[in-house]
Amino acid sequence: MSRVDFVLWIVFPYVCLTVFVVGHIWRYRRDQYSWTARSTQLFERRLLLVGSLLFHFGILVALGGHVLGILVPRSWTEAVGIPHDAYHWLAVVVGTASGAAVIAGFAILCFRRVSVPRVRATSLRSDRLLYPVLAATIVTGMLATVWGSAIQGEEYRDSVSPWFRGLFMLQPHEDLMAGASLVFQAHALTAFLLFAIWPFTRLVHVWSVPVTYIGRAPILYRSRSEARDRVPSPRA
Repeated sequence: MSRVDFVLWIVFPYVCLTVFVVGHIWRYRRDQYSWTARSTQLFERRLLLVGSLLFHFGILVALGGHVLGILVPRSWTEAVGIPHDAYHWLAVVVGTASGAAVIAGFAILCFRRVSVPRVRATSLRSDRLLYPVLAATIVTGMLATVWGSAIQGEEYRDSVSPWFRGLFMLQPHEDLMAGASLVFQAHALTAFLLFAIWPFTRLVHVWSVPVTYIGRAPILYRSRSEARDRVPSPRA
């Protein structure tokens, strides 16, 4: 094991995960007022609707594919009757489709933020770091699916997946990731870098799911005349 492999595939992931956890705690305790996506829907809606739907739908599908392909061992899917070849090509097709949706949605959202002056004015300093890192993660993930899995036929479930699971079991196998192709290595590094900057960007809104809105009491709006009638007169 070389020092470079030790730093890249053991030290760097653990540092990024530590920053991810500690950074969220710090952000929530010190800066809750900025815990938001900073919506700009009032400034422009048409591009936001199309781009947001494509981006978020693609992300959800891609996330499901990552959970199934990385966190679920190959032996488990084969045990439930899913052949490896069938799983491989299903993952390639679904991954390519979801990746195309993510790229299209992300491109529309970036174009919207640059081309609409009022939206551009709401950009944060952290966006200058977030958008390039997010773009690199998306592009390398798409290349890993199309070039690495579909064209080269690399079995990432025998290298990337056990390495990733080993990190959480405190038994990392850096030799597995060191032997993976460059496109998978680049995707893993950019993904962990995204985890590290996550707590300090607008991505924190992912954890603010409005579940309580379901049982929340409705807000009553009254007209001015109705409100005026309810106010007692000075003589009374």
